[in-house]
Amino acid sequence: MFYLIRFNSRIWFFLGFLGCMSLLAMGAYFQFAEKLEPCPLCISQRLAILATGIVFLIAAVHNPQQTGTTRYAIAGAITALLGASISTRHVWLQHLPPEEVPECMGADLSYMLQNFPLFDTLKLMLNGTGDCAKVDWTLFGFSMPAWTLVAFLMLATLSVLQIWNYKAS
Repeated sequence: MFYLIRFNSRIWFFLGFLGCMSLLAMGAYFQFAEKLEPCPLCISQRLAILATGIVFLIAAVHNPQQTGTTRYAIAGAITALLGASISTRHVWLQHLPPEEVPECMGADLSYMLQNFPLFDTLKLMLNGTGDCAKVDWTLFGFSMPAWTLVAFLMLATLSVLQIWNYKAS
């Protein structure tokens, strides 16, 4: 059965890149067409998706041998797992009781970048605010951060499988 899905790792990395671009396109759709304003953790997740996509694109363009494939696979898995940790924090915030949710900053990201020190802005982006606890959209009972967590775990798995895929081909 595995011979049906055994492509060159270059193709799989490119498919992973396309998956990342699709996730970013969906985020843009929800932001601009559906008018769902992203919270700091949403933006952090988008940056992690972008970083994972860049690793996958470089791997696809480079088309390395075994050592390079392993390195790209590990780098892709690390960026995807960092994104998964951000998504996990976001899902956790959404499941907190209302009295335990962090205070809302009331400021958007552009304001924070202009008026707060960079370290404080990054800390807020990764810790989340009260805005991050609000669930605006669900599909089959799961919020957008939960689906993003699933996507990150799938991307990490795809990345690590390329080590095995290269050895088997």
